[in-house]
Amino acid sequence: MKNIDKNVIYLGWVSFFTDMASNMITTLLPIFVIYVLHEGVDKLGIIIAISTFISYAFRILFGYLSDKYQIVKPFVVSGYFISAVSKPLLAFSTTFTSVALLRGVERMGKAVRSASKDSLISSYVKNNSHGKTFGFHKMMDISGELSGALIIFLIFMFISKDEHSIRTIFELTIIPGLIATFIALFFVKDAPKKKKKESGVLNAVDYKLLPILIIYFIFVFFIMSDQFFILKAKTDGYALSTIPLFVMLLTAIQSLSSYYSGYLSDKIGVIRTLQLAFVFGLLSVSLMDVELWAAFTSLGLFTIFSLNAVRSYISAYASSKGFVFGVFYGGVAISTALGALAIGYIWQLYGFESAMLFSEAGMSLMFLILLLKKA
Repeated sequence: MKNIDKNVIYLGWVSFFTDMASNMITTLLPIFVIYVLHEGVDKLGIIIAISTFISYAFRILFGYLSDKYQIVKPFVVSGYFISAVSKPLLAFSTTFTSVALLRGVERMGKAVRSASKDSLISSYVKNNSHGKTFGFHKMMDISGELSGALIIFLIFMFISKDEHSIRTIFELTIIPGLIATFIALFFVKDAPKKKKKESGVLNAVDYKLLPILIIYFIFVFFIMSDQFFILKAKTDGYALSTIPLFVMLLTAIQSLSSYYSGYLSDKIGVIRTLQLAFVFGLLSVSLMDVELWAAFTSLGLFTIFSLNAVRSYISAYASSKGFVFGVFYGGVAISTALGALAIGYIWQLYGFESAMLFSEAGMSLMFLILLLKKA
């Protein structure tokens, strides 16, 4: 860890507390929508789609503004604050439309900060250790998610597991959210100012990164969201108190493998690491009808290996880093949104097996295309 700057460590703790709060929401959201609000799987797909799609333009916009006007830390702090105050309001939701609206606001907070945060991390990379730096940060991020799932498990195990408990958990997210905002505001240094130059737009160097990004975006469109995995656990008959254990497994796998995945990306290259990640992605969906514990494990490995590989790729090679990170997150947002809509409707109208085949076919095609890329 000697290659990790203290500002990256502070940002790691910011992400730790933020994702603790986020996972307290996302772990229970499918259960809340379908079994508390009594909405269908298609409505869950709409919520996932809106909450990701609404952040699409903002991710690119704020990445552009961050590069052009060298505004980094203010966007980071503002984004974390928006997320912190919007999450607890879900406790008062009574319809899927209010859930979708609040999730959209929360995701907008993420959009405001995402590109600037990664640009800030990139500015404090030591010794060209891009993979290790982003791997460390993601490890802290995922450790926070694991803590959020553990909190839910303990509440369900020792207090109660009903609608009131779910709404109380939503309210409690205000605590870690504000802690994260405090650390970002008072401990994280702003990015060093750069010489004035044309920025905020893609140039010839940045365009060379697009093929890999586009392949990743399309793969993400076809892979099922973790919230569909959670719903599958519930429909398979697992008890409500068991659901957090699946999420804890998912996040523990990511936390334990994050730093190594960054190291691997530095050692063997982004393309090979991404190919390995795609294999994990394919396995995750294929195992959903065979062994759900293994499916969650594979999904965790796909998520962490692919994210760390692509983020380190941008950090190492992009010229307008803030804007390219914005394009990356925007592409992931719109791909996830459209994919959630498609999979949600296919599942609702034709059943889980059809949704799984749709997902597997698309991912297999993108994996074959990536195999043709030079490592």
